[in-house]
Amino acid sequence: MKFLGKPGSQTAAFQLLCWLFLKILQSGYCHPYNNHYAGDKLIRLIPRSKEQANALKKIYHQLQVDLWQPSSISCLSEETVTDVRIPQNASRTLLAFLQEAHIQYTILIEDLQKALENGSSLQTQRKRRSPSEYNYEVYHSLEEIQSWMHHLNKTQSGLIRMFSIGRSYEGRPLFVLKLGRKSRAYKRAVWIDCGIHAREWIGPAFCQWFVREALLTYKTDPAMRKMLNHLYFYIMPVFNVDGYHFSWTHDRFWRKTRSRNSRFRCRGVDANRNWKVKWCDEGASVHPCDDTYCGPFPESEPEVKAVANFLRKQGKRITAYLSFHAYAQMLLYPYSYKYATIPNFSCVEYAAYKAVKALRSVHGVQYRYGPASQTLYISSGNSMDWAYKNGIPYAFAFELRDTGHFGFLLPEMLIKPTCTETMLAVKNITVHLLKKCP
Repeated sequence: MKFLGKPGSQTAAFQLLCWLFLKILQSGYCHPYNNHYAGDKLIRLIPRSKEQANALKKIYHQLQVDLWQPSSISCLSEETVTDVRIPQNASRTLLAFLQEAHIQYTILIEDLQKALENGSSLQTQRKRRSPSEYNYEVYHSLEEIQSWMHHLNKTQSGLIRMFSIGRSYEGRPLFVLKLGRKSRAYKRAVWIDCGIHAREWIGPAFCQWFVREALLTYKTDPAMRKMLNHLYFYIMPVFNVDGYHFSWTHDRFWRKTRSRNSRFRCRGVDANRNWKVKWCDEGASVHPCDDTYCGPFPESEPEVKAVANFLRKQGKRITAYLSFHAYAQMLLYPYSYKYATIPNFSCVEYAAYKAVKALRSVHGVQYRYGPASQTLYISSGNSMDWAYKNGIPYAFAFELRDTGHFGFLLPEMLIKPTCTETMLAVKNITVHLLKKCP
């Protein structure tokens, strides 16, 4: 290649380019996910009539937008708070439609790519540390979480045992931690899972926080000591391992599993619509490209099948099922798939009331609580309903912080407050299990 100009100016220009390149490297400048979300917006709107809701459903289908809340277009109705990610190439069309239809909206995030970069949602520049120096106030990749689990298995053998219940679609082990003191032959147990939906990173962060707090306070906190002496906790920090890994490496807002469908180009199934309880009914989709796709048949996903098989084998030992999601700041209990009252409503509702009250006492954060169908929206084939239908009397789903300001991009500075308040709610539910129902 021939360069123009004097040799001295060429050298100076070359040195300047080298200096700029080094500064870029030193500053950690990068475009997470290959600048995929440049210009994408997150907006919030509330349809004020059935006509507006129906109009939104039609244009959402046409533009193939990404609904953050609610998760399914079929759940859209009058007065439903709706958070939607608009791709840059569709934003002008949708915003013009909203103005013409007199549907008021608020832009929550102007540019999602900038939010990803400024918020450091990808931890590309973090110094790698050993599991013994684990930082619980940052988000961790799947590799880091599994290394942490192996470390605890080696160093905390008195209270923790790690095991695998199967493999994911892409062949990754499905690890579970068994937490509790070996104090008696038969103990009741609590199941806790996080990360059914890949993009909800605060869930796995809480599962790790729960284990940390249990180990740190076992000797000093009478309530924690009682919990670990009388119960086992089966904790699955990342349920959807393939999807979670994909959300770190390729698509931050990926929700589903990563299974392939031979008839369609779209990948993945909603792991919280794939359970054998009113499978593929209202609130789930039969279309493989939708975020709430229920799958080709119940328990088609190896991750769902593995957890369901494990819980079935435990029989009546499992007293409570707790699943952690984001976002909405809610504590939900059955049913999700229908408007009906569960037989032990008074016990479950009281436990939820006490848990939400305890949570609010930490930072003043208000959670709504109630049956999922009434408090959030109708959905079928989910894990909480399946657990309850299969004999687990206390089944809850947490929708953690926030209510939409950050959505799935909850900053790391909010991990600690979110986890400390949620920890108190979970302890409250667990202590409730050890007492007689009021």
